[in-house]
Amino acid sequence: MENIDWSNLKFGYMKTDYNVRCYYHNGEWGEIEVSSEENISLHMAAICLHYGQEAFEGLKAFRCPDGKIRIFRMEENAARMQSTSRGIEMAEMPTDKFCEMVKKVVRLNERFIPPYESGAALYIRPLLIGITPDVGVKPAQDFLFIIFTTPVGPYFKGGFATNNYVIMRDYDRAAPLGTGCYKVGGNYAASLKANITAHKAGYAGEFYLDAKEKKYIDECGAANFFGIKNNTYITPKSSSILPSITNKSLQQIALDLGLKVEARQIPEEELATFEEAGACGTAAVISPINRIDDLEKGLQYQIAKNGEPGPISTKLYTTLRNIQYGIEEDRHGWVTILD
Repeated sequence: MENIDWSNLKFGYMKTDYNVRCYYHNGEWGEIEVSSEENISLHMAAICLHYGQEAFEGLKAFRCPDGKIRIFRMEENAARMQSTSRGIEMAEMPTDKFCEMVKKVVRLNERFIPPYESGAALYIRPLLIGITPDVGVKPAQDFLFIIFTTPVGPYFKGGFATNNYVIMRDYDRAAPLGTGCYKVGGNYAASLKANITAHKAGYAGEFYLDAKEKKYIDECGAANFFGIKNNTYITPKSSSILPSITNKSLQQIALDLGLKVEARQIPEEELATFEEAGACGTAAVISPINRIDDLEKGLQYQIAKNGEPGPISTKLYTTLRNIQYGIEEDRHGWVTILD
């Protein structure tokens, strides 16, 4: 392996040694296959290419100070992919096989797990696609489940530092009764235009309001939102929001730290009352929010004091990271330690 500057690793794709694959035919999953090939062979009429029948997940493995390798909450990723599969009529990958494949691909690519001191991790990407060839709008009968890995650095250049966001009313990420609660590529395709627009305007990302009324907080780019006030962790509740495993974990940590937790609708004007806020997800863990601008209304919601992450957000971030790295006790059984 060529020398890698782990400390300057970006969040992107890097070739590793192996991926693992499994095919679904005739109503059942086949054997797990190991491949060193980066490409997959697809029929040009594959359902996934024409009608978007695909799902994916994202999780991480960490090399820890005690020398062990830990994978964070892979059973939750399996459950969320199963929920997505039910939502868009795909074959469900059983939890035990999902986890077996995750552990296998991490072991096969162990040399690409960044050292603890780098702050980087091995990103794990499970992908499920409908591969039956057809030109009619119908669910596939055959599927490919594949997991590959890539070492990644921080999602944002500044790491755990505050960012500015802008409210977008010209774009909707997902409709209330659509696929927003499922992790499918179409949701991200729907966000690309808004994301590029936000970046060109100098923001870290776009901030969505609910598609129905344009009144309530939806998602923060490709991440969940949370706000802190009055010793309470508050996060939006909506059928169009992806259930973030990171957000779920942070809510539990907030309870452990003695905070109250509320999952409810958050009207835009409530942004002015938060003492701290952040975007949360697997890639960044927490991206603390400095300011949210509503250009259409001419409003600025300044959240961070002196532009720095707040004390509760910092504690939440540090605690979650310490659990992932085996520094703090894993009280809830979230971590899988590889032998």
